[in-house]
Amino acid sequence: MQYMMIFYENEAEFAKIDNPEQAGPYWGAWNAYIGALYEAGVVIKGDALRPPSTATTVRLQAGKRLVQDGPVAATKEQLAGYVVIEVPDLDAALSWAARSPAASNGATEVRPVLPPPNQG
Repeated sequence: MQYMMIFYENEAEFAKIDNPEQAGPYWGAWNAYIGALYEAGVVIKGDALRPPSTATTVRLQAGKRLVQDGPVAATKEQLAGYVVIEVPDLDAALSWAARSPAASNGATEVRPVLPPPNQG
């Protein structure tokens, strides 16, 4: 079964990306985790995302497009990236999620991937 692990980090974690003193340990933890996922052969697809300040949110209101800079979520944690894995069951997906760096300083959400509808 396929599961998407969605990683949320707070602003302090995002800031480590551009801080020379903190970037090494930050990327070291993520590279080790992602490397373990690939070594286990469970990765289908995944991407890291740029910081929330680079986001643009689009909504339609009364038929008109409304564009807003940044994310709209009213939370201290922001979407940092995702990985789609294929594992036997939810317990296996939760085990991988608990190992993510985001689980210790933000959150890792796990959701089953909805298969495409039958096209027969």
